Amino acid sequence: MDEPNIPLAIDSASPLTPAPPPESERSTIFYGPNGLRAGWRLLIFALILGGIVSALLLAAHYAAILSGAPPNKPGPQTAIAPGIIAIGETATFGLILLVSWIMGRIENRRISHYGLPFRTPFPKNFWAGLIWGFLAISGVLLVMFLCHGFRITGVDTHGPGLALSALEWALAFLAVGFFEEFTFRGYMQFTLTTGIGFWPAACVSSALFAYVHKGNSGESPFGLVQVAAFGIFACIALWRTGNLWWPIGFHAAWDWGQTFFYGVPDSGMRASHNFLHTAFNGPTWLTGGSTGPEGSILTTIALIVASLLVLRFYREVRYPDPDALGLRLR
Repeated sequence: MDEPNIPLAIDSASPLTPAPPPESERSTIFYGPNGLRAGWRLLIFALILGGIVSALLLAAHYAAILSGAPPNKPGPQTAIAPGIIAIGETATFGLILLVSWIMGRIENRRISHYGLPFRTPFPKNFWAGLIWGFLAISGVLLVMFLCHGFRITGVDTHGPGLALSALEWALAFLAVGFFEEFTFRGYMQFTLTTGIGFWPAACVSSALFAYVHKGNSGESPFGLVQVAAFGIFACIALWRTGNLWWPIGFHAAWDWGQTFFYGVPDSGMRASHNFLHTAFNGPTWLTGGSTGPEGSILTTIALIVASLLVLRFYREVRYPDPDALGLRLR
C-alpha cells in the first residue's frame, strides 16, 4: 500500500531554509540610515566644484594666450581695494551656491536646508547681526584705547568720496560675509552634521576656516586661533538663530568696522580709502601687532562675551532643520 503523500514541515531554522542575503558591504560603506553617507556627499560636492573651477581656469589660461597678455605674477599684497574684493567674493559665493543647489537637487533638499533661506532677503536677523558686529569691533577698540594701545590720529577720506567709499566697502564685506559664511557653515556644516553631529562638524569647519586664512599676509599663529574661534562663534549663532543671516550680518559689520571705519589692519592688510587713520602702541597681545585687532586677546574676550549673549537672547535651538535631516538621497 502506498504511503500517503504528506508534505513535510520544514523548521525555519533548518539548513534547507535559504538564509537571508547578507547586507552588501558596498551599501554599508556608501549608505547609512539616511541614504548616501556624508563623506561621499562632500566628495561629490568637491569633485563638482573642482571640475567647474578647473574648467574656468583652463578657459582663462587659453583666453590669456590668445589675447597675448603677459602672465600675471602676483606679489605680496599689503593693501586691499573694495572693487576687487566685491567681484572676487561675489563670484566665488555664486559658484559655491551653484554647487550647493546641484547637491540639493541630488539630495532632494533646498538651499534653506543648508542655512540660507531666501524667502525674505535680508531678514531682521541680518540687521541684528549687523549691529552686533559693529558694536563688537567698536568695543574691542574702545577697551584697547582705554589701555593706551590704540588711538585715532586723523581722517583719511574726506568730502564726497567718503560716502562712496563707505558704500563700496559695505558691498565688499557683504560679499565676504556671504562667501565665507556659506562656504564653511552652509553645505559643509550641514552635511558634516548629518554624519558626525553638529559640534564635531563645527570644529572641523572652523579648523578649515582658519587654515584657508593661513596665507594672509601679516597673519599670526594667534590670529589663526582667533579665526577658528570666530568660526565656533558663528556656529553658535547659526545653531540658535536657525540660519546664516545673523552670522553674515555680524561678519560683514565686523570687517567693515575694522577695515573701513577704523582703518585698522585686517590680517595684516590695510584698506585704501578708509575713514579714520589710527595707530597702535603697546604689546602685541593687546594690539595684535601687524595682524590687527584679530591678533589681540581682546578679540578672544569679545567673542566669548558675544557667544554668551547669543545664548542668552536666542534660547531655542533652531538648527539643523529636523525635516531636512530625515530626507533621503534620491
